[in-house]
Amino acid sequence: MVKIYHRDSKKLIEEKEYQEELLIFLYKTVIGRSLLKLFVARPWFSNLRARYQKSPESKKDILPFVKEYHVDISDYNIDRFDSFNDFFTRKRMYGTTTRSNELMAIADSKLSVYRVDEKLKLNIKNSIYELKDIIQQKEIADLYKNGYALVFRLAVNDYHRYVFFDDGELISSEFIKGELHTIRPVSEKYKVYARNSRVVNVMDSKSFGIITQVEIGALLVGKIVNHNTHMFSRLEEKGYFEYGGSTIVMFFPPNIMIDEDILRQSQAGYETQVFIGDKIGQRKE
Repeated sequence: MVKIYHRDSKKLIEEKEYQEELLIFLYKTVIGRSLLKLFVARPWFSNLRARYQKSPESKKDILPFVKEYHVDISDYNIDRFDSFNDFFTRKRMYGTTTRSNELMAIADSKLSVYRVDEKLKLNIKNSIYELKDIIQQKEIADLYKNGYALVFRLAVNDYHRYVFFDDGELISSEFIKGELHTIRPVSEKYKVYARNSRVVNVMDSKSFGIITQVEIGALLVGKIVNHNTHMFSRLEEKGYFEYGGSTIVMFFPPNIMIDEDILRQSQAGYETQVFIGDKIGQRKE
């Protein structure tokens, strides 16, 4: 079990780990690591799993999943889903907004915040990353010296669509082929943010300048689906992940202030539960 900070109750609440025993076997045993290297972390393995999730046979898995992970489906008729993937990528309306100088959460997720140091390095979950290893564009990475990395971890029971954080323009979007490891502490030595398959997006935002957003695939994530909207608006849907938990990392220059409660929890090693449209910081004036 891991503990997540909930802002409404101001309490740390235990979160059930998804397939915890299987992950420990894969990452902590010799046989498991061999299977991981040969099969499980390969994109074709996740794609094979995704075929089943899109099949009518997978519909029977929806209700047990909802009950085990306490997924709120009060706004949906579960009988209308044609497959597990249809349920997993369900869509809802986004009615919440923030003021233009406020930074908002782009996904229902667990948020951690990290500082980028003078050498363009950051420490995430005991792994040291150089920004160029994640972004693979040094001239872009240079913009974020002394800035922030915001890590939005989407657990399997989170809503798996995400939105644009501001008005602006998509400058570039590049897919980087890689492996598919779990984004959990059990895989910390694998440096997954620089190793996993990912999409690197460079955006010119109206309120925050040049921002890089990286959508990262994870174990059993069949696909990252982006709408590739050139001109975008705040709260407009940007894309979604198919089956599996995954992560979005956003890089900001040192022109923002993160809300104090989120910073405090990140420094203590805890993630904060956030929802699309929540205020999580603001632009420095």
